[in-house]
Amino acid sequence: MLFVIIAQKFGFNLTHLLKHDKLGVNLIMPKRDYVSHYENLKDKWTDKEQSLHKRLWQKHKEALTWFLHQSKNVTVGSAGSLLLFMGSPALQIPVTQAVQINQPSLDNNQSQANQSQFTSMDKTTFLISDLYNKLPKDVVPLTTEQEDRIAAILSVRFGIVVKAELDGKRLNRSYGLIGEEQHLARFPGDSMDTHFTSDDDAKNYWSSGMAPGLGAWGYFASSSATLTPEDILREKYYIAVPTFLSPGYDSDVAGYNAFYKYRKMLVVNPQNGKAIVADVADSGPAEWTGKHLGGSPEVMVYLNRQDGSEKGPVLYFFIDDPNDQVPLGPIDVK
Repeated sequence: MLFVIIAQKFGFNLTHLLKHDKLGVNLIMPKRDYVSHYENLKDKWTDKEQSLHKRLWQKHKEALTWFLHQSKNVTVGSAGSLLLFMGSPALQIPVTQAVQINQPSLDNNQSQANQSQFTSMDKTTFLISDLYNKLPKDVVPLTTEQEDRIAAILSVRFGIVVKAELDGKRLNRSYGLIGEEQHLARFPGDSMDTHFTSDDDAKNYWSSGMAPGLGAWGYFASSSATLTPEDILREKYYIAVPTFLSPGYDSDVAGYNAFYKYRKMLVVNPQNGKAIVADVADSGPAEWTGKHLGGSPEVMVYLNRQDGSEKGPVLYFFIDDPNDQVPLGPIDVK
């Protein structure tokens, strides 16, 4: 209702601003150029986005100031819904139907703070819009062209290089339904009593339980004494992907397993813009489950993919990180 009132009062029409040719996403480039021209694309996109931010604030300063003042607890997903709502011609409301709302007076310092807050918030909002316009309506395998465009979007938005195919290897799909997995034993004797490093983690994730078997690569460490912080993060932020469905897997099982072991992937919830850097620590799930990949309890909670059905759509792309510089865990839009 808040969004309808805002649209009624200020008569937003952001359709032309949300067209992707304005944001520089629809650059006509051959597939091989996405990585080689990454920095060039990033610079162009940054310039266009800064220009867009400036135009948005100049044109709708009153509305955005009011919106931020009234909606201190608004979520990024809701902000994305607002922009998509206002960008749809079928849902736009004429200015003549505006509802009168008293706007509080704000000093310059508060106005500048609000502008900064909006700029930070709309980075994720624009990511949601980018993906909304590029993804198919149904959760189906992406075409090569769709994968290339989305990989370019994610690479620029998160400041890392992501690919659907890396070192000649790819999964059977890069867009699918993720479901929750259980915790994995990190070392011989690891149990729910020894698994958590804080009371909060135990409280939040105990109910997921421990998987009856080991991950695809066995234990993360040989003992509790040799367990490293990296091992802890690898289990905490792990995903399970069907490595066995990769094209060419049967012809080189050992080579594919070596490639996938703890391979970093960017997992993105396209509906709220939340993203996490995860590693492949298990193989699965089976096709009959109706899920295309699985996520640790921590991954699922962060992505907000626990929606009652315990599964939902995500994008998952390889991270090209040969020097191991991208840390595991949540990642923000740049």
